[in-house]
Amino acid sequence: MIYKFRLLSDEVEDFRRDIEIDSDATFHDLHKAILASTGYNDDQMTSFFICDDRWEKETEITLEDMGSRSDEDSWIMRDTIIGDMVEEEKQHLLYVFDPLADRVFFMELSKIKYGENLEEAKCTKIIGEAPVQLLDFDEIMKKSNTIATNDTDDIDDDFYGSDGYNDDELDIDGFDINDIADPNSFGY
Repeated sequence: MIYKFRLLSDEVEDFRRDIEIDSDATFHDLHKAILASTGYNDDQMTSFFICDDRWEKETEITLEDMGSRSDEDSWIMRDTIIGDMVEEEKQHLLYVFDPLADRVFFMELSKIKYGENLEEAKCTKIIGEAPVQLLDFDEIMKKSNTIATNDTDDIDDDFYGSDGYNDDELDIDGFDINDIADPNSFGY
């Protein structure tokens, strides 16, 4: 069988990649095809996540063995066959390409071609430029500091409270622990 995956980005509106791959290929083969279609370097600890219909992460397939607990299943890209984990059209996946910033491509198994095989994965549709592979945290910090500095211009001296606070005004003698709401009522 041939699986056709569609990749979309929530960062770049016109980005789309369609990748066809044999269902007997590994997630590592799919990972390589994604990198080739985006021009990304193969130097990040990427992961795939099998998701439910609401894009909630269920099963992680990692690039390398992350040394998970022995009572948990661990799935490694090189050892995991795509068809063993993905079996239905419209199945949702996430591909984490920037693990530090938790940036992803949204993937969907858009079509299954039965009775056909494919020797090597291929990108069949390229639309738009891929988002940058890694965010420049120094640049982000500069921008956020500039924004924070500009935002604080509107804050006056009374923003943080009165300078006239006096410890003697705190009435702890009349404090009764039983007056506090039941901590269990907060869902803890």
